[in-house]
Amino acid sequence: MEIVTTHKGTDLDALASVVAAQLLFPESIGVLPQSLNPNVRSFISLHRDLFAFSRSSEIDVRRVTRLIVVDTHQWSRLDGLQQLKEKKDLELLLFDHHHGDTDLNPTWEYRDSVGANITLMLRQLKDTQTKLAPIHASLFLAGLYEDTGNLTFSSTTPEDARAAALLFESGADLKILSAFVTPAYSKKQKDLLFDMLRTANRLTLNDWVVSINQLRVTEHIDNLAILVQMVRQVLNVDAAFGLFLLDNDRCLIIGRSTTDDINVGAIMRCMGGGGHPGAGAAMIKAVNPGVLVAWIRILISGESRVAGQVQDLMTVPVFTLMPETPMETALQALRNRGIHGAPVVDGDRLLGIISMRDRRRLKKPGQYRHAVKTFMSQPVHTISPDKSPAAAAHRMVKHDIGRLPVVAEGKLVGILTRSDAMGHFYGLCPLDGHLGPVMTNPVYKNAAP
Repeated sequence: MEIVTTHKGTDLDALASVVAAQLLFPESIGVLPQSLNPNVRSFISLHRDLFAFSRSSEIDVRRVTRLIVVDTHQWSRLDGLQQLKEKKDLELLLFDHHHGDTDLNPTWEYRDSVGANITLMLRQLKDTQTKLAPIHASLFLAGLYEDTGNLTFSSTTPEDARAAALLFESGADLKILSAFVTPAYSKKQKDLLFDMLRTANRLTLNDWVVSINQLRVTEHIDNLAILVQMVRQVLNVDAAFGLFLLDNDRCLIIGRSTTDDINVGAIMRCMGGGGHPGAGAAMIKAVNPGVLVAWIRILISGESRVAGQVQDLMTVPVFTLMPETPMETALQALRNRGIHGAPVVDGDRLLGIISMRDRRRLKKPGQYRHAVKTFMSQPVHTISPDKSPAAAAHRMVKHDIGRLPVVAEGKLVGILTRSDAMGHFYGLCPLDGHLGPVMTNPVYKNAAP
């Protein structure tokens, strides 16, 4: 069995890419996630007789021999198919237009930097001389227009425009575009948009005008990305970011930009997410929103222009603890030194890390006499001394940790705290100073057609 799937929160570009992949692989089954954007849900409902899709719960993953993934390159964004990650004989094909490393370990991949993933799929359809029906052309054009902002986003390429012309020639219906590319707003969306506009700020960072919103969202609201885009358009700013504080101490960050100099996709990748130069998102847990606002401003200043490496900031020598040290002794040592955590080592070998936060795991007085090795956190997230401070900050935020042991050639050579990294950023990029554009050159891999 071969299946085609895409990311959670499926948009029109992702849906179009699934359908295109089914044209390329006629025996494949289209599998959609549970979460679909409202306009995608409406399109499928109206065209149920023309397109057949399954849900992951309906698939026997044991029978899947080929997985075709479109418009995403991360396992975490696939819905209900995690068991396939461990399947040794799985053939995995990847079609994606996003930058960044993939953890899918594809057998074959086809990736390139274009405005919409459907543009990438159309290359293959053109090469195989696949004839498109008007409904295919209409859906593909809707996906292309949505992901390129009607060909206005900075990530739009000449190939996207040529793809649009090809789809018009294939009978794309503009009525379908008007119905699904700009869907009606719900009352919840309108209320939230009003709050965003009412509380929006305008920051001048170097020569760019940016808006950053913070709002708490206590109930599910569809398609928050379109509200961020509306804020950017109404305020007429170069870039807009929405920080939506959700339940479970999570924060969804969505960004939209009209200039290549504020590369939203690169900013979101630094924060553990992803996207394109003009659009991106990230989900972060257990971080103060004020820190995230500052981080966005710092990243807009240009990570690659912030000098220094981890080895320039790390603390040496490192205070360490032995695995047999009693917890009572270890916690007192941390308090005496005014630090919140320390690596646990056996000679040169890093075994784990203990922090003041681990004290919450001590439920009985007698446990304070137990060895550190019983309560230390492991495995340990580490970093090499030649990495950038931004990479270290990204890793600490992603894994919600306050310190990173610095390891070179298997040996502990230093330790870097979140305060060290953020202090470096604030020192080099004062928030009241002039902040410049993000300067990035992401590397991605192209496969032969």
